[in-house]
Amino acid sequence: MLTTLKILHHQGKQYIPDLRNAKVPGIFRGRPEISDEPVDEKALIDLCPVGAIMMQPVRIDLGKCAFCGECSRLFPGKIKFTTDYKLSVNQRESLIVQEGSVNQLTVNPDLVRSEIRKLFKGSLKLRQVSAAGDNSTELELNACGNVNFDMGRYGIEFVASPRHADGIVITGPISKNMAEPLQITYDATPSPKIIILAGTDAISGGIFNGSPALDRKFIETNHIDLFVPGNPVHPLTFINGLIDLLGIR
Repeated sequence: MLTTLKILHHQGKQYIPDLRNAKVPGIFRGRPEISDEPVDEKALIDLCPVGAIMMQPVRIDLGKCAFCGECSRLFPGKIKFTTDYKLSVNQRESLIVQEGSVNQLTVNPDLVRSEIRKLFKGSLKLRQVSAAGDNSTELELNACGNVNFDMGRYGIEFVASPRHADGIVITGPISKNMAEPLQITYDATPSPKIIILAGTDAISGGIFNGSPALDRKFIETNHIDLFVPGNPVHPLTFINGLIDLLGIR
């Protein structure tokens, strides 16, 4: 018993008590801020490998951004990445951060379907589908349920079968080989059901955008309830996005 108490005293709390206000290390790249400092905009745009940067005014699409940090490294006076991990939104266009904006990204409560908060606020079960993902976001989603983040404290859990789920979480750019299994999984999920895109690859295709190996018709033909950017997604980004979507206080 004494040894156990010593270990507890040495390690401290392994779980994060407050996921809404937790701090992350300074090396974390979260919401970017873009100053009005004049730069060579063409050079800035050409630098981005995924075409996430646009001009007039300078904007960054977090749905495409790989969070590589090259833009902030080479143009430190123009772009800096903050440690703000609350990046989830329910409007695709809200992922575009404009020059001069310092506002947090938020879920618009007026656009949340009423049945989501009515039925799932106290308990939400999700089936994750890796649609040609690289396992990075998938690993982070697994971490959402560990002792540190403990997503289950909010009644949110991943389940093995879509028939036991209230919605699906898609990771990966959706390859042709995974398009049909994704549709089968979605069809097997009871209605009403939600769709969450987790990670840059799922939201836009990421570095694979435009590849003939992809089939993204599912995204184009279904309503998306939550966009969670990141490459990979941070557990705090994912969990806080769900909290906002469900209206948990």
